[in-house]
Amino acid sequence: MIEQIRQFFNSNLSLGAGNPPSRDDHTLRLTTAALLIEVSQADYELDAAEKSSIVDTLRNTFNLNAMELDSLVTMAEDEVQQSTSLYQFTRLVNDFYDYEQKLTLISSMWQVAFADNNLDRYEEHLIRKVAELTYVTHKDFIRLKQTARSVYGNEQLPEG
Repeated sequence: MIEQIRQFFNSNLSLGAGNPPSRDDHTLRLTTAALLIEVSQADYELDAAEKSSIVDTLRNTFNLNAMELDSLVTMAEDEVQQSTSLYQFTRLVNDFYDYEQKLTLISSMWQVAFADNNLDRYEEHLIRKVAELTYVTHKDFIRLKQTARSVYGNEQLPEG
């Protein structure tokens, strides 16, 4: 699987100017995609609005074309299927993301969670767990949630 990921990044995701993307860039993209997919699957419902939100976020964040997006999402889905915990993803976030990138990631996760206008308690729990494991402050966690709620709104509050 690692070789497949390496080949994908080497052939598809160059960052322009003839410079091949670094290992950090590969890791950043795949980790971001995997965590967004984790959020979309947290409520055990596959939703087109959440899938669309993931694709839009990845396209805008990493400036990818349709083929690159499809490949990245497919690889990230495989990674999520094979993962046994959030640790493999949050460790990479801590290794490769600065604090601002962590905030962008958490914000993107909220965007995916609110995309279907229904914030599920499992989605919120997952985002909270990722925020805690990546050392995002509680203050920033709440601020990003409130911002996403004001932008995407209309969510039903989770039970309990």
